[in-house]
Amino acid sequence: MEELVCYIVSKLVDNPDAVEVIETREEDRVHIQVYIAPEDMGKVIGRQGKIARSIRSIIKAVGTKEQVMVSVDFDERER
Repeated sequence: MEELVCYIVSKLVDNPDAVEVIETREEDRVHIQVYIAPEDMGKVIGRQGKIARSIRSIIKAVGTKEQVMVSVDFDERER
């Protein structure tokens, strides 16, 4: 799932080298933290959060197939 999120987000941003995805697993739960350059945050979130919501939906569908609960959070990368 980490690779899928990294692929999707890096295609959306102007600075794909600044994208960092960290996945943590605890039993049947997966948390994915995505760090993005501040100037690319709007491209990943989208208008009214539609793009971020779509990314979360895709990843939750993959999680359902693997029988795990998934959460995805987006944050700005600190310089």
